[in-house]
Amino acid sequence: MRAKRVAVIMGGWSPERDVSLVSGRAACKALENLGHKVKTIDAKRNLCDQLLNIFPSEVPDIVFNALHGEWGEDGCVQGLLEVMGIPYTHSGVLASALAMDKERAKQALAAAGLPVPGGHLITSPEEFAAIDIEPPYVVKPNASGSSVNIFIIREGDNRKITDLIKDPAAFAEGILVEPYIPGRELTVAVMGDRPLAVTEIIAHTDFYDYEAKYADGGSSHIVPADLPPEITQACLDMALKAHQVLGCRGVSRTDFRFNESLGINGLFILELNTQPGLTPTSLAPEQAASVGISFEEMVDWMIGDASCRR
Repeated sequence: MRAKRVAVIMGGWSPERDVSLVSGRAACKALENLGHKVKTIDAKRNLCDQLLNIFPSEVPDIVFNALHGEWGEDGCVQGLLEVMGIPYTHSGVLASALAMDKERAKQALAAAGLPVPGGHLITSPEEFAAIDIEPPYVVKPNASGSSVNIFIIREGDNRKITDLIKDPAAFAEGILVEPYIPGRELTVAVMGDRPLAVTEIIAHTDFYDYEAKYADGGSSHIVPADLPPEITQACLDMALKAHQVLGCRGVSRTDFRFNESLGINGLFILELNTQPGLTPTSLAPEQAASVGISFEEMVDWMIGDASCRR
């Protein structure tokens, strides 16, 4: 591929800003090593102007989207890039918005025959009081990523939902309350039409939260996971199908819980991430390496896969 003018957008103003900066720097270094003309943008609300002025008299050939969380990962930035006619990495507008809305993504996956947890979407503490769910259960934002503000309520825990979700505005996007699925944490990255591997994540915290994901020593990754062959194949097949059902492109990552005592019936999709992290502890690059794809090769493939409706 000839050298491209690549703008790496990162940072932004979501709660996942710090992780995005790390992902963006890693992508930038890889792209420079590949010989591309690379500029970084710490995304602000005038992102259109930033993109128009990043290269002298020229717009970027490609945007490498290293943003995480709302605005950057939920279809908003993707829509801007479509209007500007600039090809970009990762999923398009619809897939990005759908995957970020966990409840609607679950509905789409369930309609396609994929196993997802039950649960309730609530928009107020009063709604929570009216639902019928017994501990243990999980409380998490409906439209956020990186395991931010996720809580597990166990038997005997007398915390109220207002003790967990203190900002009333958080209810506007909805709060998911789901049964807690005991068992093993598994994940599969998909690259185009290829599921890469199954990783088992062993958190060194209470569960696989933000700290476990990104802090040094927060978790251990076993890749490939030590699983029965039929479970490994089921994870690979389900991750690819989830990627296709939501209309994703580029690289995605699907997270699972596996209750071994139920066999194949104990495998559930928790969510799909359309812009997996590219940090030193991130799972997608680790899986790529396990099947012989270097980080630079992965990033180069992502640039080649970038597109928009132009």
